[in-house]
Amino acid sequence: MAPTFVVVPQWQGSVSPRAMRLSDGAEAIRGDLPASATREVPVPVEAGDALDTGIDRFSTLVMVRERLASALRSAATPVLTIGGDCGVSLASVEHAARQHPADLALVWLDAHPDLHTAETSPSGAFNGMVLRAITGEGTDGLALTGDDRVPLQRVILGGARDIDPAEAELIRERKVASLSIDDLASPDALLAAVRATGASSFYLHIDLDVLDPAILAGLADLMPFGLSVEALNRTITALRGEFTLAGATIAGFAPASPEAAPDDLPSILRIIGALTR
Repeated sequence: MAPTFVVVPQWQGSVSPRAMRLSDGAEAIRGDLPASATREVPVPVEAGDALDTGIDRFSTLVMVRERLASALRSAATPVLTIGGDCGVSLASVEHAARQHPADLALVWLDAHPDLHTAETSPSGAFNGMVLRAITGEGTDGLALTGDDRVPLQRVILGGARDIDPAEAELIRERKVASLSIDDLASPDALLAAVRATGASSFYLHIDLDVLDPAILAGLADLMPFGLSVEALNRTITALRGEFTLAGATIAGFAPASPEAAPDDLPSILRIIGALTR
């Protein structure tokens, strides 16, 4: 894979106390990417307004979505999107779905399912709604429509271990494929789940909080008992060996300070290496 890297230092989708550190994290990763293959989407400084949607900072999130979609239209594929918060995957999955119509599985590796809507979210953070929006269930302006949607039948959750009751009910009622950290110790279960969708290509969303915080300190949400980098990279290699990688997101890097970012970058760059070599 000779990817285009698109860096989106968006923080407005998160309500974590460390939300603004997500911008620092994206910038830190950008510094180690090849300049000739990397472009950056400008993110406004202002937080933005909810505009009575129930989604915090809605106006800015819509603006960034439009800017990212524009950047992706002229980007060579596949694209590796670097966030920022998980909301950056909305436009990136949309782009991949257009390249692989009706043939795209979405592998969502995240400590949280991100399956809320504005009506069920306890926080109003789009970070926790983006996967539901990708399936087409969400608020106009921040939800995919028509053939750009990836239905829940082609979504595989991996590593979620902080699941709100409304999300648990949805997973149960809609029979969403969901694999635990133990299930991901070997790639076999995930490969079987992707095969079951009938797709020949996949988009891989990685929120770095799927990793164990003992490995990566720069996380907005420290969720114990996560994956190792080695297990994650085995999974990436196995998926790429059987299916076409349509694109990927790495999100959720929130170092305590710009000076602390280099401590975590070797692990993140190993993951990028598994996606691109």
